[in-house]
Amino acid sequence: MNVEARDLEDLEPDDARPASQQIANVLRAAILTRRFAPGERLPSQNDLSERYGVARETVKSALRILRDDRLVVSRQGSGAFVRAQTERPVGLRPHVEAAFEQPHVTIDFAGFSSETLQGAIQEPLDKIRAGRLTPESLAIRILLPDLNQPTIVPSRADPQADDPAVRERAARIVRRHTEAIAESVSELSIFGLVRNATTEIRCYGTTVQSKMYILNRNEVFFGFYPVIQNTVLVDKQPVPIFDVLGKDVPLFHYVTSGEEDDAGDQFVQQSRTWFDSIWTTIAHDYIP
Repeated sequence: MNVEARDLEDLEPDDARPASQQIANVLRAAILTRRFAPGERLPSQNDLSERYGVARETVKSALRILRDDRLVVSRQGSGAFVRAQTERPVGLRPHVEAAFEQPHVTIDFAGFSSETLQGAIQEPLDKIRAGRLTPESLAIRILLPDLNQPTIVPSRADPQADDPAVRERAARIVRRHTEAIAESVSELSIFGLVRNATTEIRCYGTTVQSKMYILNRNEVFFGFYPVIQNTVLVDKQPVPIFDVLGKDVPLFHYVTSGEEDDAGDQFVQQSRTWFDSIWTTIAHDYIP
């Protein structure tokens, strides 16, 4: 593709963040929108330094951010290259922020409580309120377990058994995060910041074993929930329970490439098919 430094976006003059973070964001957006193809070399540190009027150390810091996000790799004497598509764990938040730069934003989430989703969308929502992001539409769909039904997880651990009180504790966590997401998105529509902004929440009878995010229908993050034994307060009494470890699970990243027989394309397509099938058949409206 041969994108040169002069072809990259300018930095925002009113952005208070360090120049290294801003440069990293520009390069990240170019990578995620595939202006730089997997395996392609980024502009040199000298070219980026000249383009943005900063020291090379600032550019090095920007590239370090991208390496930490597993978006680029550095090769001694050759420069920085976009990482080829892999299934290694990656960070979710920068990709969510990049997804919000598109005019029509869709996020489908399937998992346990949507706690991580709430955290990941806060900065993009703040940027919309500040007028720094201006999508025309935002549609979030959240697919959750039906905690009104008996579950294997969460449940009492000793003895192992379903417990309505344990489920109600989990349901309170779910309500806290889903309500916060729904209210934040609704405000964007009420104040006219996004022409069409919606949150839909459905649930279905299942024991959740994994979490999945589908961003703009062409990017998927997937991770497994390990089951852990934990002691929590239920009705003010310590109770050992089986629970899922959710916030820090590694996520595996798949993105459409448009190439025939590409594994990433197939995973994204099957993820969309699975989500839509559950959403339109056995899932029902979530009642807090």
